[in-house]
Amino acid sequence: MSLTLTTPHTEAAPALAPRELETLRHIASGCTYLQAARQMGLSRHTIDAYLRRIRAKLNINTTAELTRLAISLGL
Repeated sequence: MSLTLTTPHTEAAPALAPRELETLRHIASGCTYLQAARQMGLSRHTIDAYLRRIRAKLNINTTAELTRLAISLGL
């Protein structure tokens, strides 16, 4: 059985800033906010702010949806 993940948000993804994409990549790979912050040299609160902006820009509500977007983008 093959699983194809698609999302209506894919075309909006280029609107994300490079640091937002990097944050999305870390979270989708299973990092906690704190782990992502440490790897990026930022505070946990900055990661939280990036994720709030991503969710607002793409109208995404859950981490699962964020992960699905990252997978569909090949992040």
